[in-house]
Order: sequence, then C-alpha cells, then structure tokens
Amino acid sequence: MNTFNKTVLAVHAHPDDTESFCAGTLALLKARGFKIVIATMTPGGMGSISENEKEMAGIRREEARKAAEILDAEYYCLEQRDGYVFDNTDARVKVTSLIRKVHAGIVFTHLPFDYHSDHRATCSIVEAATMLAVLKNVPTDEPPSAIMPLLYHTEPFGYTDTLGRPVPDPSFFVDITDTFEKKITMLSFHESQKRLMKHMFGIDDFFKDMRENDKKIGEIAGVTYAEAFWQHLGAGFYQDPLIQETLKEYRR
Repeated sequence: MNTFNKTVLAVHAHPDDTESFCAGTLALLKARGFKIVIATMTPGGMGSISENEKEMAGIRREEARKAAEILDAEYYCLEQRDGYVFDNTDARVKVTSLIRKVHAGIVFTHLPFDYHSDHRATCSIVEAATMLAVLKNVPTDEPPSAIMPLLYHTEPFGYTDTLGRPVPDPSFFVDITDTFEKKITMLSFHESQKRLMKHMFGIDDFFKDMRENDKKIGEIAGVTYAEAFWQHLGAGFYQDPLIQETLKEYRR
C-alpha cells in the first residue's frame, strides 16, 4: 500500500455539509490519529430568510468554525458565492492550493450526482484539484503534493440522486453509532439553518431529520447509525483502501 499523509480534508459546498454527511466518520478517524481539516466552498450567505448575504455569511463562518473545534479541526472557507458555485480555474486553483497547504492524504467531497447544484459543482472542482495537486505547473504558492490524495465521495441528503432516485450502492458504510452524538453536537452549532430548513423544505427539526437520515442508512448497513462512502476509483486515481482498512471494525 502507498503511504498517504494522515490528514483528511473534507471539502463541501456549505457550512453544515461536512457535519451532515461525514462527521461521524471524521470523529472515528480523529481518534485514530488523523488530522482533520474542514473546508467549505462558500460561506453560505444565501442561507437566510432575514439577514442579508454578508451578515449571514459571517454567522455561518463562525458556526462552521465552532463545529470544527469539536474535532480540533482547522476550518477554511474558499469564498465562492453560495448558490452560484461554478467549476472554473480560480476555484480549482484554490482547492489545489489548500490540498497542498494542509498536506492532505485523503479528500472527501460530494457525489457527482448529488441533489444540489452547488454540491455537484464542488465535486467537479475537488475531483480536478485532487489530481492537479501533484503537478508542478499549477499556479499556487505551495509546492506540489508528493502523492495524489485518495478521493472519497460522501452521501447525499435523503440518500437519493439529482432526480430523487435511490443512489447506487456505496463502496462501503461506516458504523458511526459510537460517534453519532458527537456528530449531532457539531450539527447543533448550525443554529441558523433551523429556520431556513423550515422555510424552504417544511422541515420542523433539521437535526431530527439528520438523525432519521443516518438511522435509515444504518438500517441498510445493519447498524444503528451509519454514513456511506463511494471511493473514487476512476483511471488516474489511487485505489488503496486506506479508510476501509483503518476503520475495518466499523466498516460494513
């Protein structure tokens, strides 16, 4: 097996995405000596029904920072505009630069067929940046990564694709029953999203819905609570099962 740095970089579109889709697994990896870094493509400035975009962005950056502290994780915002994330040169360079800066050995991001357009664009950006991280001609101040990081995709909310259909089977599940309450604690810092979820989707209790989401995935995996992952195994990417081996007692 190749040697990868024990740093996991989770890059998702919005504050609360990482907490929603992989915080339980990040907590397990943290307990096994991995450094955790959380990044959002946007500060989530559109996620309000009362504050203006700038005010909301400030609130959500702070919520994300406090949530990350639960795992002693660094938090970065790449300052794309919420609701308008596009795959372009600037975005790819920013993510490549961050991968190099934190010496990521593993990268998490959304699925390419996630329900949200910002999520899908983030996936495309992160996939490209992960491969570009080892190439010297990418215009960043950081030197190229010594080895291309492993790339994993996290579950979509509701466990359905862009058109609401069931997603393909994941590469594996992780039993997060032991770390589920820590995940909920991290989510609880995103208080600003409670009103928004009710306004947009009629969700009365966002955190209860996340509990039910992970319980549903747990039922598929045969445990109480679970998260699902798809390893990016396309040509050009390393296929070492590092997370699967590290968390083998939790893998389903």
